[in-house]
Amino acid sequence: MKQITYLKGDATSPHASGIKIIAHVCNDLGGWGKGFVLAISKRWPEPEKDYREWYRNRNGNDFALGNIRIVQVEPSIYVANMIGQRGIKVSRSTGAPIRYDAIEACLEKLVKEARQLNASVHMPRIGCGLAGGKWEKIEPLIEKTLVNNDIYVYVYDFE
Repeated sequence: MKQITYLKGDATSPHASGIKIIAHVCNDLGGWGKGFVLAISKRWPEPEKDYREWYRNRNGNDFALGNIRIVQVEPSIYVANMIGQRGIKVSRSTGAPIRYDAIEACLEKLVKEARQLNASVHMPRIGCGLAGGKWEKIEPLIEKTLVNNDIYVYVYDFE
């Protein structure tokens, strides 16, 4: 049985052969400008452009918690924009913006995409930065969805 492989390094520079999907969590407000998205935008403009367009046209599409969009950025690299965060954390607010049920729904959709592309999945510790999530709650969701469906998963801790 597969398991999550933990690596030191940059999730935007995945270490594997074949097709790779870089997964990350986005908010449902259309905001893109802090956290891991900055590393993505530094390498490729397409994921941010697609996310902003998806948000801008949200009245006529599926932009909502629990949904994903896959954007090809190189011949063998895709980025999965996953809506798993309700709003953003502001200094005086209470509660984290992470939505674990939305993360799980995103990961279930990601299984289908990874299978179609025969891809491995690469990510930082999704949902644990600005979204305020706890890895001990997210890791089991990754195992339940991706790992239990025989998808290779690599989690990167930035050095």
